[in-house]
Amino acid sequence: MSTSTPSAHKLADATGIDADAVAHGQSIQSVYVYEAPVRVWHWINALAITVLAVTGYFIGRPLPTMPGEASDHFLMGYIRFAHFAAAYVFAIGLLGRMYWALVGNHHARELFTLPLLTPAYWKEVFRMIGWYLFLVPKPNQYVGHNPMARLAMFCGFFLFSIFMICTGFALYGEGLGAGSWADRLFGWVIPLMGQSQDVHTWHRLGMWGMVVFVTLHVYAAIREDIMGRQSIVSTMISGYRTFKD
Repeated sequence: MSTSTPSAHKLADATGIDADAVAHGQSIQSVYVYEAPVRVWHWINALAITVLAVTGYFIGRPLPTMPGEASDHFLMGYIRFAHFAAAYVFAIGLLGRMYWALVGNHHARELFTLPLLTPAYWKEVFRMIGWYLFLVPKPNQYVGHNPMARLAMFCGFFLFSIFMICTGFALYGEGLGAGSWADRLFGWVIPLMGQSQDVHTWHRLGMWGMVVFVTLHVYAAIREDIMGRQSIVSTMISGYRTFKD
């Protein structure tokens, strides 16, 4: 039985397009989810994390040699500058994102809050885990982050980001010197974790943890775009969530 509307039939008659396909296109709904500041922050943050990961790797494992006189090169200096600049962008961006969680729509707050005491939330989390493990044939539809993604973003990104900012600026404070703003705000991290080398080690492990999270995040987003019931990647570009059925 056809579900197409009379207007769809008229358009089909005029253009030769299948009426059911036209009707399906007219039935697609979209919801404005992510406001412009959230979307801009997301992509700038993605760039900052990429720069931090690449430069952080080479800071921990510098290139073995460079041709010519050492005085002719400032490669590690440029790498360190890029790392520090990206760290400022990352930290200030997170502060701005926290501010927008207070003044933006309710979807802007999903990154920082979890309804841990709501049984229905955990039911949906386990359903999405089953979906990601190919055990559930069809996921539910969600306007904002799905419950599993929301849990992953809070634990795998937000808490991880706080850890990386604290350990990173603690190490940065050593270079700026005792009494610097970084030393006054984050100097307590080094004695708390033991010594400077311990902070270096944990900060580098945190970098690999962030790389794993980003890899899984990109995979899940593309997978949901292909197999899920709503748009994912395009939503973070346009702000609108569209539904496939």
